[in-house]
Amino acid sequence: MSLATDNLRSARGLLAALVTRGLRDAVICPGSRSGPLTSAAHQLEQRGQLRLHPCIDERSAAFHALGMARGAGRATAVITTSGTAVANLLPAAVEAHHSGLPLLLLTADRPRRLKHCGANQTVDQERFLEPCCRWLEPGPEAGLAMASPADLTAMAGRLWQHAHGRPAGPVHGNLPFEEPLHPGAEALQDLDAAAADPAERPLSVGDVDRPAPTGTAPPADPLDLSEPGVIVAGPWRGRPQDHPAWLEQLGRISRRLAWPVLADPLSGVRGAPGIDTVLSHELVLAEPPAFTAASQVLRLGPMPASRPLQRWLSSLQTAQLLLMEGDARPHDPLRRALQRSDGLLSWWRDREAGAPPEPMAGNQRHSQDWLAAEAAAQAVLEAALPLQGPISEPALARWLPRLLPEAWPVMLASSSPVRDWLRYGPGDAPQRWIDGFRGASGIDGTLSLAMGLARSLGRLVLVCGDLALLHDSNGWLWGRELGAALTVLLIDNGGGGIFEQLPIRLEQDTGEDERFERLFAMPQSVNPRTLAAAHGVPSRVLQRLEDLPAALEWSLAQPLALLHLPTHRRADAARRRSLAQTVSVRMKAQSAAQQPGP
Repeated sequence: MSLATDNLRSARGLLAALVTRGLRDAVICPGSRSGPLTSAAHQLEQRGQLRLHPCIDERSAAFHALGMARGAGRATAVITTSGTAVANLLPAAVEAHHSGLPLLLLTADRPRRLKHCGANQTVDQERFLEPCCRWLEPGPEAGLAMASPADLTAMAGRLWQHAHGRPAGPVHGNLPFEEPLHPGAEALQDLDAAAADPAERPLSVGDVDRPAPTGTAPPADPLDLSEPGVIVAGPWRGRPQDHPAWLEQLGRISRRLAWPVLADPLSGVRGAPGIDTVLSHELVLAEPPAFTAASQVLRLGPMPASRPLQRWLSSLQTAQLLLMEGDARPHDPLRRALQRSDGLLSWWRDREAGAPPEPMAGNQRHSQDWLAAEAAAQAVLEAALPLQGPISEPALARWLPRLLPEAWPVMLASSSPVRDWLRYGPGDAPQRWIDGFRGASGIDGTLSLAMGLARSLGRLVLVCGDLALLHDSNGWLWGRELGAALTVLLIDNGGGGIFEQLPIRLEQDTGEDERFERLFAMPQSVNPRTLAAAHGVPSRVLQRLEDLPAALEWSLAQPLALLHLPTHRRADAARRRSLAQTVSVRMKAQSAAQQPGP
C-alpha cells in the first residue's frame, strides 16, 4: 500500500470521525497539499454524509463557514492548503473567537522535516491562528498517515469538543502530509469503492455535544428584585436553538418584576409579544432623565453598540448584574457589573422563589416612566421620518423593519446599519431574527458571512454599506451555488459614512474637506451594480422612499438581488444630530411637566 493511499485513508478517517460527532458541511479551497483531505471529503459527500462548498478565496471561505455555523448552531469545516492560505483564515478566526461561534479550520502542512530549511510553501502556519483558537491539533510530525484509527478518532473528538465548548470558538487542526499526496486515478477508484462499505458508515448524530457547566458557585447577586430596575438585552451570543426558551423566560421575568427591557436589535427581543421594550433608549439616554438614576440593571449578553447607553451605565450608582450564556470571559468594559456565566435560565432558578409574586408599585411607576419616555421618542421619530422623500439612512432603519416580511431574517453589517436600527427602529414592527457579527465589529467578510447565513437559514436580507460590500466583493462568487435567497440592501453613502458621526472634519470646513475625504471617507469609483452584474446578480436603484415597498417586493422574489440605495452621508449626519436634539427637547419638556407644582 502506498503512502499516497495511506494519506487518503487517514484523511478519510479523521473526517468520518468528525461527521460522527456532527459535522455536516465543509468549505473546500483548492490546493495540492490538502488533496488527501479534499478527496476524502468528496468520498463522504458521495455517500451523502457531508456537503461540500468549493471556494477559491480562503478569506471568503472562512467567513462563509462562520455564517453557516451561526445559522446552524454547529461548526462548519474549512479545508485549505499550506502557506499563506492559512494566514487568510485569521480575520474569520478572530470574529469567531470574540463572538463565541464554532469554526473548524483544517489546514494541510508539510511534515516537520521540511520546516526551517527553505522548503517551498513552508511557513510556521501552526502559529498563525493560535492566539484566537480554543485548540490547536498539530497532527503527527511525520504526517497524518502515521496516525492510527484510534488516534484519528481522538483527534476529531478533541477538535469538535473544543469548538463547541463554553464558550464555543475556532479550533485549528494543522495536519502534515508527506509526499506522495495523490494515489492516482485507479487507486482512487478502488478507495472510493472501499469507502462505500456500510461497515464504515458513521453513526447518525443528534444535537451537538455540550460540555457540562463547571461546579463553581455563582457570585452573590447584588440585585433587589423588589426595587425598580431595567433589563438591558444585548446581542444574543447563545445558540439559535436556545433562543426561544431564553426569550420566553425573559418575558416572564420582565412582567413579574415590571422591569422594562432596553432591547438591542441583535437581541432577538424587539417585537416579541408580551414584553415591554424600550427601543429608543440611545436617544432617551443622550441626556438621561432623572428617573433613570434609580434603575438597577440586569444586563444580558455583551455590550450593545450605544455610547449613550454605556455612559449611562457608567454613571449609575445602583447594582448591575451581567449574565452571559456560558461564556466566562470578562464582558464588562465598564467594570461596573458583577458577572455570571451560567445564563438567564439558571439565574432565575436561583432567584425565582425569593422574587415578589406580583410587581411592586414602585417598580410599576418606574416602568411607566421608561415607557412614557419611549413613547415620546417614538412620536418624534414617527413625525420626522415619513415614508416619503429622498432616501435617508435613519428613514431606512425606521421603515425596513415594518416593510420586510416577518419570515425574512435580517443581517445588519457593522458600522452604521446596526447603530441606526438601534436608534430609529419602530415599536410596531414584527419580531424577526436579526443577526450581526459584532465580536470584533469589523467589516471583513460581510457578504461572505451573509451568504453563509442565508445558506443555513434558507433566506436573508443583508443591510450593508458600500465600503463593506466592496471590501468583500469576492463574496458574490457564492451566488452561483448558494441554494438560498439573499437580498442585499446596499446603503451607498459614497464612502465611510460612520466617520461623519465623529468629530474628525475640520471645524471651519463648509464644503468638501479633501483631507477627510481622502483619509477617512475614502469614496470609491466602483459601480456596485456593474460589479453585481458581472456576477450575474440583478439590481435596481432607488432614489425615493415611496418606491421602497415595490422594490422590496421585486428583490425578495429573486434568488439573489441587489437594491442600490444612494444616500448623502453629510445630510444624514446632520439629520441624526437634529433627531437627537429634538428628542432631548421632548424629554426635558416631559420631565418638567411631571414635576410636582409648588
